[in-house]
Amino acid sequence: MKDMKTIIDLFERSCEMFPDRPYLWEKKDGEYRATTYTGVKREVMNFAGALCMLGLERGERVALLSEGCNKWAYSELGMLYAGGVNVPLSIKLTDGEIVFRIEHSQARFLVVSSNFLNRVKGIEDRVQGVEKIIVLDSAVNEGRYIGFEELQRKGEEWLAGHRNELDERVKAIDERDLVNISYTSGTTAEPKGIMLSHRNYVTNVLQSDSLIRIPDYYKVLLFLPWDHSFAHTVGLYSFMYNGASVASVDYGQSGMEYLRNIPVNLQEVQPHILLSVPALAKNFRKNIEAGIRAQGRFTERLYRTGLRLVYKYNGFGDDRGKGWRCLLKPLVKLWDAVLFSKIRKQVFGRNLRFFVGGGALLDIELQRYYAALGVPMFQGYGLSEASPVISSNTPGRHRFGSSGTLVKPMDILICDEDGKPLPHGQKGELWIRGGNVMEGYWRNEKSTAETVVDDWLHTGDLGYLDEAGWLYVLGRFKSLLIANDGEKYSPEGIEETIAEQSGYIDYCILYNNQSPYTAGLIVPNKAALREYVGKRNMEPDSPDSYRLMIKKLQEELMAYRVGGRYANLFPERWLPAVVAILPEPLTEQNGMINSTMKVVRTRVYDHFKEEIDYLYTPEGKDMANRHNLQNLKRIMNKI
Repeated sequence: MKDMKTIIDLFERSCEMFPDRPYLWEKKDGEYRATTYTGVKREVMNFAGALCMLGLERGERVALLSEGCNKWAYSELGMLYAGGVNVPLSIKLTDGEIVFRIEHSQARFLVVSSNFLNRVKGIEDRVQGVEKIIVLDSAVNEGRYIGFEELQRKGEEWLAGHRNELDERVKAIDERDLVNISYTSGTTAEPKGIMLSHRNYVTNVLQSDSLIRIPDYYKVLLFLPWDHSFAHTVGLYSFMYNGASVASVDYGQSGMEYLRNIPVNLQEVQPHILLSVPALAKNFRKNIEAGIRAQGRFTERLYRTGLRLVYKYNGFGDDRGKGWRCLLKPLVKLWDAVLFSKIRKQVFGRNLRFFVGGGALLDIELQRYYAALGVPMFQGYGLSEASPVISSNTPGRHRFGSSGTLVKPMDILICDEDGKPLPHGQKGELWIRGGNVMEGYWRNEKSTAETVVDDWLHTGDLGYLDEAGWLYVLGRFKSLLIANDGEKYSPEGIEETIAEQSGYIDYCILYNNQSPYTAGLIVPNKAALREYVGKRNMEPDSPDSYRLMIKKLQEELMAYRVGGRYANLFPERWLPAVVAILPEPLTEQNGMINSTMKVVRTRVYDHFKEEIDYLYTPEGKDMANRHNLQNLKRIMNKI
């Protein structure tokens, strides 16, 4: 086959090599059914023909709002065959955010699943530029609306007389033509449309393959949103390139039903790999440990003892079982046979080999935990602007706490604030260069020029590369804590660790803008605090109970200072010396976290400016101050 330059080339290659192998799995009428590469291509070609029939021109945009499903893949690939560009939309977006993306991308058509049809009907008068709204799993056919199945039938008819026309379109597609415009989550100001081309995706699929090769018999249950670049490249396209298969989660009728279906679908699909983000990894662990506690004290002790033992044996990953630790191997095997293998099978099925983690930083404790269970979570690093994979740990080489080794081929620099390259071991902003670097931001030349300079993508992330080639990503380069003497520190590691290690704290956000000490903004875990005071037979809504809760939160934070159980993990000056309890949770609805569960730091700082300012007053230094007592009472009683 000719050199692969487009996603179409990748797909055609797999259709030739694996025509009868399953590519997509979807649950219908109570069971998962496979669609082969040949079957997928037939649907893709019909949809491409339908778009041509509707008048889609090369380079025009089609927005896609749907949960992950077979027709999501048919739609995007069909757009590409017709020369179009996908604008994938998160199902978590607000109405206003959906309208902005459709209008800003100048989408001519909109594909929507029936689950979100009412959302679209509520905004249809605000997206007048959309000529047709194509509805998945619906027979609607009125006004601007048309059902997917009806359109497929018309596309098949069109193809019968115009196949040469479609073939000419496909031949004309260039590697620099866009595959999609993927909008940022809006963590900083207005979201930007990341333009990713065929060249970007093909390069990144092949780069990812340089780290982890996926056998053709592997399955992945793709429970991350398919519009996310991580799920998109590593799930849909990397598995496609290798002739492997992708299963979608049974969405049901709502987001809650979707979440309840994940553990059921894991047993039905029996995946070999899972793609995850820290928030999901934490939820899996929480559910596992709740099940362990339910089995009684003996099982819990056995479980805790086993974890300590395997943590010791595994070391930091790349030194697993080396030196004196080799003596622990028989015990590690015993605990795996008695307990951990049963947990794996019960929760993840019998086939799971490992996770690949993306998104926010995954703390070392979670990496140790999943490695101990026998299904390691290999942390990776990437950005949507990089298509997105930049580095990853792998089954052959992994080190806890690192973001792994770089994909090949790709260039990297670690630069200081003046853009001067730094040597190994020194922290600076990560710059990368390669075919996976985006084409730019849609209709935003200013941001493009600031972010991609002389082909180098300025990631905005802080990190360093050590002598052994391990990449360490420490947080955002531009969201550093800055002390009054000018010293700087990235807050994410401290924040993630506090939230993970303490069952009483859901979020911790640090603040220091050239101040004499660091402040902490925390969202408490209401259920844990209620249980804590309840065990002490205190009235849950009494002044004394709120003071006891604050004392407990203070104890959790003091654990990181001298004499505490987590002492010396972090420099003392960057630990919170003063603390504000926030009066409301951080949610997507109030804009404090984005769709990938990352805290939108600037919005938190702006929204809670009054609380931050108060912390730098004499009264604010006492954690049991009136503001904290009022805010704690407010959030504990918030439904």
